[in-house]
Amino acid sequence: MSNVDFNQLLEAGAHFGHLKRKWNPNMAPYIFMEKNGIHIIDLHKTVVKIDEAAAAIRQIAQSGKKILFVATKKQAKEILSEQVKAVNMPYVTERWPGGMLTNFNTIRKAVKKMTSLEEMMNGAQWNNISKREKLQIQREKAKLDKNLGSIADLTHLPSAIFVVDILKEHIAVAEARKLNIPIFAIVDTNSNPNLVDFPIPANDDASKSISLIVKTMCEAIQEGLNERALSKDKEEPEETEEVEPETEEANKEDEEKPRRRRRIGEKSGEEKQPRSRK
Repeated sequence: MSNVDFNQLLEAGAHFGHLKRKWNPNMAPYIFMEKNGIHIIDLHKTVVKIDEAAAAIRQIAQSGKKILFVATKKQAKEILSEQVKAVNMPYVTERWPGGMLTNFNTIRKAVKKMTSLEEMMNGAQWNNISKREKLQIQREKAKLDKNLGSIADLTHLPSAIFVVDILKEHIAVAEARKLNIPIFAIVDTNSNPNLVDFPIPANDDASKSISLIVKTMCEAIQEGLNERALSKDKEEPEETEEVEPETEEANKEDEEKPRRRRRIGEKSGEEKQPRSRK
């Protein structure tokens, strides 16, 4: 369960939707009323959806998988990058590179090129390169770092993505749907919630609303990572405990072996005595 309640969402302005003329009919179940030509989102349903999304995203993190966060709009860039860095998850806050999911191998090649340029800049041969070549390499490195630096540690396709505005990030949503990657998203009244697996009806333009929801998802991820770490710690002593009784049993068997030999020798001596009398 998440720690977000109705009042927190109300204070963050998460209930304000778009103008009535811009609404998407598929959002009707999540709209509470219309006021001054603006749709008001039902925050009671938002709380339920946040709890569902937080529980699912915690399980993904607990299994050791990656969740890719996507938000390229101005009011969400800094908020998302600061909070997602804390849980060590990949994120995209600049332009979405087309084919990032559907053509992931090409993106990985670009990331490897970025790392090779960084090694070149830190190597001994850097001083032997001309100033012009240095400038070209630095510009290329800066461009790659800006677009792909936040996904440098993403060696495989993410197990899920979290999107702040599915209309603005429609390419990311389309690629994830094509690859059957689960989608978590903040969905406003002008969007289609049926395009994502875990829609969170809320204002996707207000920075406070975005910050509150992203923070809740990051807290759920941290809980999952902590549970994963605890489960690993518990498994290690169990393995050592299983070895100890085996060694004790082996020692008992070693002690019983000479006793068995003595018994066998005594029995054999008893059998030989009557034969000698005959």
